[in-house]
Amino acid sequence: MQYPSARTANKPPSALSDPPLVRYLLTTIAILFLFLILVLPLILVFASALSQGFSLFFAALRDPDALAAIRLTLITAAIVVPLNTIFGLAAAWTITKFNFRGKSLLITLIDLPFAISPVVAGLIFVVIFGARGIFGPWLQAHNLPVIFALPGIVLATTFVTLPFVARELIPLMQTQGRDDEECAITLGANGWQTFRRVTLPNITWALLYGVVLCNARAMGEFGAVSIVSGHIRGVTNTMPLHIEVLYNDYQFTAAFAVASLLALLAMATLLIKFFIEHYHRRQINAGTGD
Repeated sequence: MQYPSARTANKPPSALSDPPLVRYLLTTIAILFLFLILVLPLILVFASALSQGFSLFFAALRDPDALAAIRLTLITAAIVVPLNTIFGLAAAWTITKFNFRGKSLLITLIDLPFAISPVVAGLIFVVIFGARGIFGPWLQAHNLPVIFALPGIVLATTFVTLPFVARELIPLMQTQGRDDEECAITLGANGWQTFRRVTLPNITWALLYGVVLCNARAMGEFGAVSIVSGHIRGVTNTMPLHIEVLYNDYQFTAAFAVASLLALLAMATLLIKFFIEHYHRRQINAGTGD
């Protein structure tokens, strides 16, 4: 009677039972699907952007309305990402380090932007801050524009991107528990010292990962911003809105040029995410000796 070797016995059953043809077929299907859904559209975007030559490509990016849209997109992300980072840290710390009534409700509220359509979120802010909204007359009387201005765009983008940092931190901090913080407090550390010297080093990579995802979503947001912006060219159009305007005006080359720039920003964000994961994995492997 033959017994399986130790190496074979430790393999999962699927690795022993799946024929090579099945593995190759599934891998091929996955690669083809990714190519058709992700890679090919990106290639076509860049090809369309450069179809009329580099001169028209750069001319479309130098257009005053395009520059204003790029600037507004970057300003919005620069405001929204730090706000959601602070909120994510505070929410994750509160949920994982303290026991209180309503914790489950707080977690549900954090996940709410995932469930609500961005268009609905934009309409909510119009109802609250619009000219005929709850606070609209008071805001107009004090010359404090929110809707059709930068504050409304920031509010809508903040709402849509609110869960990203918190949702990266909460599972990790729940897994880590409270032992390290309790030990630090026992040794005389105050709350800020505990957070800065104990908690923050343990969550650095998850925090960076959440910030990267939040930034990518903030730059690409369309639905909620479309409702609250008013589509004012050169004033309240972000890059996604400017792309829509150009496309509707049959300026296809210019639309694809701005779209390619937005795609490059998204790809740069993904590269940062990749290097963060790679460097973190190397640190883990170095620590375990693998």
